[in-house]
Amino acid sequence: MNKTYLQALNEGLRQLLTTIPEAYILGEDVGTYGGGFGVTKGLVADFPDRVLDTPISEAAITGVATGSALLGKRPILEIQFSDFLTVAVDQIVNEAAKIHFLSNGQQSVPMVIRAASGSGTGASAQHSQSFENWFSHVPGLIVAMPANAYDAKGILVSAVRNNNPVLIFEPKSLYKTSAHVPDELYEVPLGQAKTVVSGDDLTIIAVGRMVEVAKTVVEKASCSIEIVDPITISPLDIDTLASSAKKTGRVLILTEATKQSGISAEILAQLIEAGFSGKIKRLGGKFMPISAAKSVELGQVPTEIEISEAIDTLLRDD
Repeated sequence: MNKTYLQALNEGLRQLLTTIPEAYILGEDVGTYGGGFGVTKGLVADFPDRVLDTPISEAAITGVATGSALLGKRPILEIQFSDFLTVAVDQIVNEAAKIHFLSNGQQSVPMVIRAASGSGTGASAQHSQSFENWFSHVPGLIVAMPANAYDAKGILVSAVRNNNPVLIFEPKSLYKTSAHVPDELYEVPLGQAKTVVSGDDLTIIAVGRMVEVAKTVVEKASCSIEIVDPITISPLDIDTLASSAKKTGRVLILTEATKQSGISAEILAQLIEAGFSGKIKRLGGKFMPISAAKSVELGQVPTEIEISEAIDTLLRDD
């Protein structure tokens, strides 16, 4: 049946708590309030000892999650806005991501961090950033960004079952969007891209929220366009991306995160290293803080008009 992104996550969390005794949820307002966006709503009533409200200290709660993971638990940590990951960078980057390596493989950190990400809600400069670029640079972290309700639940399940720290960026502008989501537990594999729409003339590699924007553009296009969603940003499934790119010979890479020093540049570089020699273009977020004004915010990430113009440029014969 169809479920919203929020409902899919809530259902997945409930089922994971039911089936994995070591799993527990912690974070600010995840209990009675139900989480900053309602993802954990109702869970504390059924799991009062495993849905834990915490003080407002992202560094502290990330440290608690890391330590408990080392002791055999499987913490699922909610960071209300991905912007607040900056407060916990030391614990995430210098501790959780490094412990398996520093212990010569003797220790693991099976921790999941969920973080609401991106623009589209008028939350302004300190609550609308896209930091997937940053964290994909860190060895030892798995970084994913599901673009729909089905993938959101499946990635969550895979992440909780994984023995490595996994950071899931959830585009908060997608929380109310719906997709078919099975009632049972299922996995969407980490590190595996998927073709969202098949086509022959051009490939759009879209990350996160941009997948839905790309689908809207493709529905109106007169040519045959393929959309590929990496889903996992690190590790990147370059084989699937390169296969599509070589098939169509033209590639447009779309990200909400700023284009400068971003994942789109990494995808472009890896495509070229994989032998792609066709036409390629990137569109990303503008290199400026996100505005609270809706009229400005809408233009700070790739728009349908900009995407259509980029497609026309790529399809034009030189």
